[in-house]
Amino acid sequence: MSMNLSAKLDELQRGDRQLETTVALCEIRTQLQELTKSVESCQSEVSEVKRDMVAIKQELDTVQQVKEEIEELREYVDRLEEHTQRRKLRLLEQGLTFFLSYAILAAVLGMLQFGYNTGVINAPSKNIANFMKDVYKKRYGIDLHDGTVNSLFSIAVSIFAIGGMLGGFSGGMIANRFGRKGGLLLNNILGISGASLMGFTKISHCYELLIFGRFIIGVNCGLNTSLVPMYISEIAPLNLRGGLGTVNQLAVTVGLLISQVLGIEQILGTDEGWPILLGLAICPAILQLLLLPACPESPRYLLITRQWEEEARRALRRLRASNQVEEDIEEMRAEERAQQAEASISMRELLCSPTLRAPLLIGVVMQLSQQLSGINAVFYYSTSLFTSSGLTEESAKFATMGIGAVMVGMTLVSLPLMDRTGRRTLHLYGLGGMFIFSIFITISFLIKEFFGYVQEMIDWMSYLSVVSTLSFVVFFAVGPGSIPWLITAELFSQGPRPSAMAIAVLVNWMANFVVGIGFPSMKALLENYTFLPFSAFLAIFWIFTYKKVPETKNKTFEEILALFRNTNGSVRAVVGWGGGGTPPAAASAAAVSCHGQRLTMGDPCACAPSRAAQGRRQLLVSWTQAPNGRARLYHYHTTNVLNQCD
Repeated sequence: MSMNLSAKLDELQRGDRQLETTVALCEIRTQLQELTKSVESCQSEVSEVKRDMVAIKQELDTVQQVKEEIEELREYVDRLEEHTQRRKLRLLEQGLTFFLSYAILAAVLGMLQFGYNTGVINAPSKNIANFMKDVYKKRYGIDLHDGTVNSLFSIAVSIFAIGGMLGGFSGGMIANRFGRKGGLLLNNILGISGASLMGFTKISHCYELLIFGRFIIGVNCGLNTSLVPMYISEIAPLNLRGGLGTVNQLAVTVGLLISQVLGIEQILGTDEGWPILLGLAICPAILQLLLLPACPESPRYLLITRQWEEEARRALRRLRASNQVEEDIEEMRAEERAQQAEASISMRELLCSPTLRAPLLIGVVMQLSQQLSGINAVFYYSTSLFTSSGLTEESAKFATMGIGAVMVGMTLVSLPLMDRTGRRTLHLYGLGGMFIFSIFITISFLIKEFFGYVQEMIDWMSYLSVVSTLSFVVFFAVGPGSIPWLITAELFSQGPRPSAMAIAVLVNWMANFVVGIGFPSMKALLENYTFLPFSAFLAIFWIFTYKKVPETKNKTFEEILALFRNTNGSVRAVVGWGGGGTPPAAASAAAVSCHGQRLTMGDPCACAPSRAAQGRRQLLVSWTQAPNGRARLYHYHTTNVLNQCD
């Protein structure tokens, strides 16, 4: 019985061990299955890692390739900049030749015409007023009131500016259609017609003829003020453009001086001589008709506007007195490439273009700074200003002649300063000096009023008034006299330049008209405080020039254009990025191609995307111009659309 029980117990123990073994084996099998799954998962992850490693290697190879391309591009940019710098240095070495001097002399006769007709009406004002009274009495048998005479004379003075507005506004159209030289030649027909009408005024006993003649000669002078600076700026070498541009104002001042000298009573400032004085305006027109045909057309107009390269080369060879004109041709081609989008731009497009809005505003304000400075009040009414300050009428006329002489002298002084000191600096000096002496003119008037009973004080104030007025004119000649004409032509490339000059000249003549027609009334209203509004304008113009006007000295038209390619100061472009590295690093190393230029983050960029196509991963990068003139990165984000500059 016990034996059977022991055997039974042994059998049960063996069964328990088998059961435990079975359970253990099941657990081991389960663990092996899980381990197999883990191994398979690790193998999958290893495969993914291998694929990622291959992709990373490919990306690294792409990044390395891009780096090599960027280095090649940078070397190319360096070579291009070196070549451009050498070309600019060769342009700066060009000098003044005999034929260039001849062409400039022939062209500036138009500005001499402008100066002569601006000042010629001043000295014989009383003789012309008496003529109007006599004619009116012979016609209607009654005397003409002094107020009506003054109104008629003001119309004769100011209608010159209305004609100037019309001529200046049409200058761009004339320049594009007939060329700079062709427009000047045709314009002389108006000069001869207007001078003839004024010269025959007294013989015909018709003061309406005088007014109409002043209008016609005004149209002539308006065209001259648009065409002459344009022609001279386009034929002048880079290093002489500032000084030769000042010749415009020199011709104006010489014309003013001639009109003032001939207008004294001892010469033509008499009842018999004033028609001859006005009719002598025919001389500059005839002289230009004789001299200008021998001059070449503007090479820029021939090459960029007309695409006549051989004629442009021929004109340059004559102007430079050399067969080596490749630098000039290359500089013009660079300007043409930079402005292909604006090669033919209408006046409406110019006004609506955000790119050209900033230079246009500067050109307009510069013209206003010339006319609203008060200088035309001095030109038109200097004799009456001096007599009201205590001088005799004869002394006042000689003081007026002194204004013309000072203008000529100081314009000659400013010729070498223009390319040495710079346009912006001289303009600031000129406006600042005019502001100071306009205050002195007001003070001299006030002291004369309050101390008019003291004869010695009257004499002293008369001299102070003359000295202040002459100093006012000195600072005008230094800056605002010549710089607005020069800088307006410099701020624009070949395409928009005619339209921009037309708008600027229109504004100049409109301001001229407002001053000419409004100064007598303003003088009667404000009396001794007449120059205070001009002082306020001068302060505003000085601040604007200091804040907004760039320096254009020794800059090519292409370099000046780069300052204004984007009005809001920022530029956006899309550059290639394969995803390697950080976006800022890729953006800062990027190079953008636009109109034949490679622009990197170290360049003042001026490129906007203009064509879209599907492409690989990209960076949309924006630049902005820093205060030091260099470009800086200020925004980026990734995109899958490739935008490239045309």
